[in-house]
Amino acid sequence: MKILIVGGGFAGVRAALELARDATNDITLVSDKSDFQYYPTLYSSATGHSHAESWAPLGEIFAEYDNVTVYIDEISGIDAEAKTVTAVSGTVYHYATLIMAIGMVTSYFAIPGLETYSHGIKNAEQIKRLKQQLFVDIAERRELDKNYIVIGAGPTGVELAAALGTYIKRLCRYYGVKKSNVRVRLVEAAPRVLPRSSKMTSRKVMKRLKQLGVRVEVNKRVESANAKQLIVSGRPIESHTVIWTSGVTNHPFFANHPEVFRMAQNGRVEVNDYLEAAPNIYVLGDNAATPYTGLAQTALHDAVTVARNLRRKANNKKPKKYRARLPASAIPVGKRWAVIEWRWIRIYGIVGAMIRRVADLIGYMDIMPIGTSIGAWRAARVYENDYFTPTVKMKRIK
Repeated sequence: MKILIVGGGFAGVRAALELARDATNDITLVSDKSDFQYYPTLYSSATGHSHAESWAPLGEIFAEYDNVTVYIDEISGIDAEAKTVTAVSGTVYHYATLIMAIGMVTSYFAIPGLETYSHGIKNAEQIKRLKQQLFVDIAERRELDKNYIVIGAGPTGVELAAALGTYIKRLCRYYGVKKSNVRVRLVEAAPRVLPRSSKMTSRKVMKRLKQLGVRVEVNKRVESANAKQLIVSGRPIESHTVIWTSGVTNHPFFANHPEVFRMAQNGRVEVNDYLEAAPNIYVLGDNAATPYTGLAQTALHDAVTVARNLRRKANNKKPKKYRARLPASAIPVGKRWAVIEWRWIRIYGIVGAMIRRVADLIGYMDIMPIGTSIGAWRAARVYENDYFTPTVKMKRIK
């Protein structure tokens, strides 16, 4: 079976690995980056830990599979009748079955100045830019910002805000800078942090953040940003280190091709009971309008479901309907403290941190070879020698 997979994230890579077990499958994976990005640890890589915990070369992941070909390219068009996908490079990729899992893009909600003057931690380039600014401020100018502001108190914002103060203090010690009080603020428009978690978890995490010295401001709306300050609910806060972790929206590729994809009210792609958006075109992970979309565990579950159904289809068996699974959430809040939440289960503190560590190892092993998985897992405890320039080499893989 000739299968084209677009997207090198959790869903795309896991689908390719599952399908590659059948040597009769001819799999092409197209990704706009040469590395798989393990985004649950991006906050950690952004605060001094090794970049090896967050990125692994696609070539290394698929090194043992002769029936998988990886291209570093970006798609721009689709012809469902001709069964082709066109890329920016001009290459036309043919398929019998197409799997789309290209992830989300950042949305700034049209807030004036925010895209220009804020940082992000959603990829290596954004993290490098943030760390370079911290280096310039502390190592060269030998001064701290008035406020370090993290916008968005979802999991990523909470994880980052909890780790940021410790990282800045480490930089000050490393470069011999006498530090005053490090002011980290977490700004959230909702009435509480982690608004999708239970109220008990929100209260526990709020208390933990305060213990770490993070000033949490809820029910606050970001209105604009410039080079020197952020306007929050009509009040200016002096800062040139604003980090946006809040808004994402579905990749515009789908809305740009309404002849193939129907969009749900939440901006995701409508799919049937088998995750098909159109005949022989599957949409997985963050792009699909399914329950619990937006989580790594959901993306992995989607990939396994589709791969198994394609295997059943090849064996002339009836496919099984997709059944959504509620993933557990595991959110670290500073060193040796995390919250685990699944159904009625709530675990806080060091036990939660231990479970999160095990969950990360399992997450790596879902995608990477065993050696790479253990290396990435161990890298989570390693600080970079170079505090401000995590290097992710980009290359074309064939």
